[in-house]
Amino acid sequence: MDFNKILIRWFSDNKRDLPWRRTKNPYFVWLSEIILQQTQVKQGLTYYEAFVNQFPSVFDLANATENDVLKLWQGLGYYSRARNLHASAKHIAFNLNGAFPKNYNGLLELKGVGDYTASAIASICYNEPKAVVDGNVYRVLSRYFGVETPINSTKGIKEFKDLATTLIDHNQPGDYNQAVMEFGAIQCKPKNPNCIKCPLNTSCKALKDNIIPNLPVKLKTTKVKTKFFNYLVIKTNTQYTILEKRTKKGIWQNLYQFPLIESEQNIEELFIREHNTLKNIVGKENFDITKYNEKPYIHKLSHQHLHTTFWIIESNINYRDSIHIKNIRKYPTPILIANFIEEFFD
Repeated sequence: MDFNKILIRWFSDNKRDLPWRRTKNPYFVWLSEIILQQTQVKQGLTYYEAFVNQFPSVFDLANATENDVLKLWQGLGYYSRARNLHASAKHIAFNLNGAFPKNYNGLLELKGVGDYTASAIASICYNEPKAVVDGNVYRVLSRYFGVETPINSTKGIKEFKDLATTLIDHNQPGDYNQAVMEFGAIQCKPKNPNCIKCPLNTSCKALKDNIIPNLPVKLKTTKVKTKFFNYLVIKTNTQYTILEKRTKKGIWQNLYQFPLIESEQNIEELFIREHNTLKNIVGKENFDITKYNEKPYIHKLSHQHLHTTFWIIESNINYRDSIHIKNIRKYPTPILIANFIEEFFD
């Protein structure tokens, strides 16, 4: 059976009409690939269109401030993608005169570009036969060939990459790569795939052995951690508040937040009043404090769950480095903070 030819033919008949598929311009393909990392197409499409409208060229993106990029990215999560996107745009614009690297190896040198992204861009834009392997591809290959090696093991990563490489169509590598990813996204879905109408059903090992739900195999990951976040929302009678920039490395690096107290469990007002983080802001001045949400909001990230409480600190004093509430939406914040701002500062 000609696996790749069947998929390319299926792709021609069934592919979704997406804007980045109408071009081979590496800027737009790169932009879409970075946005779609860890993001579903439905959500990513809106962000892609916003980025293209605001930054129609790599020079526009390079000349933007990091705050502008992070603000536009707000809500997508995995903010290191946005920081790397901006850094690579500046490198391409200012060091490479706006010219994207023309092959897989050159693309790998861009910050935030790994094997998958470099393979996608190289095959789609430059017709280089480099096989992509993402979650959709793992699922399609593991089921069709009955591969039970864990996809997140060292052995599995190499095995699936080698297998994908042997299958790529050297005449149409870009079409094939997009076909196998699209096939996994809308045909060979994680749950309840439509095997009856699958063009590969007569030779699919998992279907034959009735093990579709068991593949792909994935090793259990590290246990999710629980953290307790307490945000101090300063609100003065003159409508000023305080936001702080997160400078330490982490998922929210360079985003803004209200002053934060981390704790090992849910805490009460007295703990907040006596904490140095609050004392360093208000000093000895009088203030009122109220708990905004009685039950913590639980914000789930891939590796941790944040139990979050917002404490409203009302005062008559204008504090150093405070900002007017009317300007608060100009700052890039984690979606957890952005949602609170929309709810509280209406």
